[in-house]
Amino acid sequence: MKDNQSSSIVSTSAMHSSGKANARIIGSAVAGVSELALFHPVDTVAKRLMSTETQLITLSSPAQTRVNLNNAIFRSCATEGLGQKAMSLFPGVGFGAAYKILQRVYKFGGQPVVLDMMTKRFGKDFDEKFGHKTGRTLLSATSGSLIGIGEIVLLPLDALKVKAQTAPEQLRGRGVVEIFRKEGFGLYRGAGLTAMRNAPGSFALFGGATAAKTYMGVGEDGVRATWTQDAIASCIGATASISVAQPLDVVKTRIQNRPFDSPEGGMTIFRRLIKNEGFGGLFKGLTPKLLVVGPKLIFSFTIAQHLIGYFEHALK
Repeated sequence: MKDNQSSSIVSTSAMHSSGKANARIIGSAVAGVSELALFHPVDTVAKRLMSTETQLITLSSPAQTRVNLNNAIFRSCATEGLGQKAMSLFPGVGFGAAYKILQRVYKFGGQPVVLDMMTKRFGKDFDEKFGHKTGRTLLSATSGSLIGIGEIVLLPLDALKVKAQTAPEQLRGRGVVEIFRKEGFGLYRGAGLTAMRNAPGSFALFGGATAAKTYMGVGEDGVRATWTQDAIASCIGATASISVAQPLDVVKTRIQNRPFDSPEGGMTIFRRLIKNEGFGGLFKGLTPKLLVVGPKLIFSFTIAQHLIGYFEHALK
């Protein structure tokens, strides 16, 4: 009888664990697909602005500013009609799909797994040192930071997406297999800088969201957040994450859009940027990111958080 009960408990525990894993994968994948469908053109605009090494804003000439922005955003289609301009914002959508869906599943689905592991091992220590609410926030932020560092595994797909968006001539006429075979570890160029960017960015994203939920009294003891509460938490986390990571993101983007046969290190690019563009150059693209790319992250993070919670409850 006891053996049967023990077997039943183990079976129930395994099913619950499997249900949580499936919930995290499904919720994160839906978030990635939804984000790609709506926001790929916006991402292209931000990447092209960050890749432009000339002065874009001319305060004394609004007309020249419009010309500069038009050329930076639409590149070879700058003089074409509206339809062709719109289509020019969809380069690299194949790489974008592979990268975005895998990245969201890894990041949004993986962070709860790392958080569960850290909570089991360090939860009591964090509670004793920081108090339960602050300790919970720091655990969530730290697990997010670790996941963000590990995200460099997907860097080749991100690099190819950035090249397709900002320097398509580097990929023209070359198949994916040929690119991976020839470039090899060159596709991981900027991995160190990416890890440096992702660590504080993901720390701020997950820590900010958890802090907001803690303040609203949701996320623990079976209390599920509403769509509005998830959206508010995502907004706070995303704004903090984008602002913290932007300077390193600018340098990372310029590393990735360099020609395969003419790489440059992060410090070289950083020094030239400061010399030619000033410290303000580190924040190029921040405004469209906060106003447009920010909602992209808020959108996908909200969907992921809410659907993961929904499916965890439904698949129990």
